[in-house]
Amino acid sequence: MPLYNRFVLPEAQLDSLTVVLVSPRNPLNIGAAARAMANFGLRRLSVVAPFEPTWREARSAIGAPALLVNAMESETLAEAVANCTLVVGTGTLTRRKPEQPVVPLPDLAPRVSRELASGGRVAMVFGSEKHGLTREDLSYCHLLVEIPTDPLQPSMNLGQAVAVCLYELIRSAVSAPETQPATSAISITSAATSGRLDLLAGVIEETMQAAGYSPRAMQSANRHDLRLLLRRLSLSTQDNRRILGLFRRILWRLNRGHGGDRKSG
Repeated sequence: MPLYNRFVLPEAQLDSLTVVLVSPRNPLNIGAAARAMANFGLRRLSVVAPFEPTWREARSAIGAPALLVNAMESETLAEAVANCTLVVGTGTLTRRKPEQPVVPLPDLAPRVSRELASGGRVAMVFGSEKHGLTREDLSYCHLLVEIPTDPLQPSMNLGQAVAVCLYELIRSAVSAPETQPATSAISITSAATSGRLDLLAGVIEETMQAAGYSPRAMQSANRHDLRLLLRRLSLSTQDNRRILGLFRRILWRLNRGHGGDRKSG
């Protein structure tokens, strides 16, 4: 077997790593990203709110036309990553202050490897060519990874960014020493998916409104901060369920105590 074939992910993990492109503008870049995925054996591509409706016909997807045909399309990032337990945003810190942990690209592989080995699902999220991932997009991400580039030219072509990240991710994952996962109760507890976290965030937000927590003008900011907070907590599925039940009970009591029709301020 050729040596380079060692860099392809195990078959059992191929469907657990998704590349997500948010609002891509140029179909050729989508095709280039698909080609890079095919180079490393990946096959799950998700495209969020593409600018051009004909993106599945991109001629740049050399050797990967089936990947484009079978790609998922969604209107929102929340929908695209709903079943993922680890969402990694990509970008540069040149013009933004990160609100979640920042991981150097070479250090990302062990984190992703652990998630995949434990049965989790990982999404690598890339922003549009025009402005990258927005602050709103990043609020759905557990981590932010930065590609090391020259400060004078920090941005990178979308297809190239996907290729660089996937190469480093798979290369580092394979070259790292293998470790057996611990068998403690904590290690075998599955992480809550992004969709379950969003469900919890929605109930908490309803509870905050019912309690008159803050003015209506602050609700958007509260929603953003709540998404980030829940992802920083690294909740398990069981803990997410317990907290969800708790806030549903509190919300029920608040609505019952105020005639069930209290309006937020």
